[in-house]
Amino acid sequence: MEFFEAVEARRSIRKFTSDPVPAEVVERALDAAILAPNSSNTQTWNFYWVRSAEKKAELVKACFGQAAARTAQELVVFVADPALWKRSQQPLVEFVEKVNAPKAVIFYYKKLIPMTYRAGFLNLWGYFRALTLWFSGLLRPVPRGPNTLRDLQEVAIKSSALAAENFVLAMAAQGFSTCMMEGFDEVRVKKLLKLSGTARVTMVVGMGKGTEAGTWGPRFRIPREWVIHHV
Repeated sequence: MEFFEAVEARRSIRKFTSDPVPAEVVERALDAAILAPNSSNTQTWNFYWVRSAEKKAELVKACFGQAAARTAQELVVFVADPALWKRSQQPLVEFVEKVNAPKAVIFYYKKLIPMTYRAGFLNLWGYFRALTLWFSGLLRPVPRGPNTLRDLQEVAIKSSALAAENFVLAMAAQGFSTCMMEGFDEVRVKKLLKLSGTARVTMVVGMGKGTEAGTWGPRFRIPREWVIHHV
């Protein structure tokens, strides 16, 4: 399926048939998710394909038993965790050195990334950095963040959401429907997946072959001119 066809075909389908989704279809979509753009290429995400029947049942409960989860043939949880910068930093440093990247790039990954992704005890380092940047910003443009753990989680969530978008478009391109769910008990999902305290559940994606009852009407969008601005 051509890209714009996949974009047009993608809908949030809330009820699926019992037709199975081939494992290779999900794997290919997960590979597409890995290729998504992300902040500083730190890849602060994890994707959990919940395949155990027992864990899937628990995840459906945590999603309040909604049809998009209950009837989904497969469920994938997209997770953001800023602490994962440590996982990617050394491979990134080795990579940029190997390809003879500019010195500024090597410095960025060796020195600036560790400084940026550390908020410190009770966010104290982050607050100090934020105050310093605020004063500097009175005179010139400066990066205003991220500073606190919450800021860092927000950055990671954006990256994880981009990966989820790649995933659902890849599923659409292969002829399968999805529903990106934000309706879930995050505490229970984190407990189920044994996630760290810094992790945030971005969304749960259900997938399968959609039914006619999966949507109650045609797609709705507000007028184009309300949201697109030429400045």
